Amino acid sequence: MGFAEAVRSGLRNYVTFSGRARRSEYWWFALFVFLGVLVFSLLDAMIFGVDPVTDEAPVILSALFQLATLLPFLAVGWRRMHDAGYPGWYLLLPMALSLLSVFLILTGVFTVAMFEGTVEDPGALTGPAASLGQVWMLVISVLQIVLFFLIIWWLTRPSEPGPNAYGPPVQ
Repeated sequence: MGFAEAVRSGLRNYVTFSGRARRSEYWWFALFVFLGVLVFSLLDAMIFGVDPVTDEAPVILSALFQLATLLPFLAVGWRRMHDAGYPGWYLLLPMALSLLSVFLILTGVFTVAMFEGTVEDPGALTGPAASLGQVWMLVISVLQIVLFFLIIWWLTRPSEPGPNAYGPPVQ
């Protein structure tokens, strides 16, 4: 499958999360999204200018393109995971880990705030709480990196020959 055919297939199956997608379809579509973001970022800089203080351009067109391609990119990745024999929801593991870490960090902040009102020297909790938070952030960062490489590995696996639990192979 070539670049144009992969883009057409990805956009045609905008929210199709069932079935299978070949490796070439996924990676050509990923290249399309990457190039689109790059082009729209350059257009953002040319149209809206660059802030001289921050040296950054607003990301209006680029953000709209990313929003428009979010579902098809997720769908083609989901189908790609199926093609390699893995459940598509595995693509959501990094997001789930991020949401869990935000929940646990906020829980830790509220817990420390609650205990600060009950101790004589609230400053004594600052050091241990900060250390615990740093350890937690390190653990989450390592897990995110491991998940990133694991998902890349899953997405690069060859197609399962013949039918699998997610349907017949794509022709």
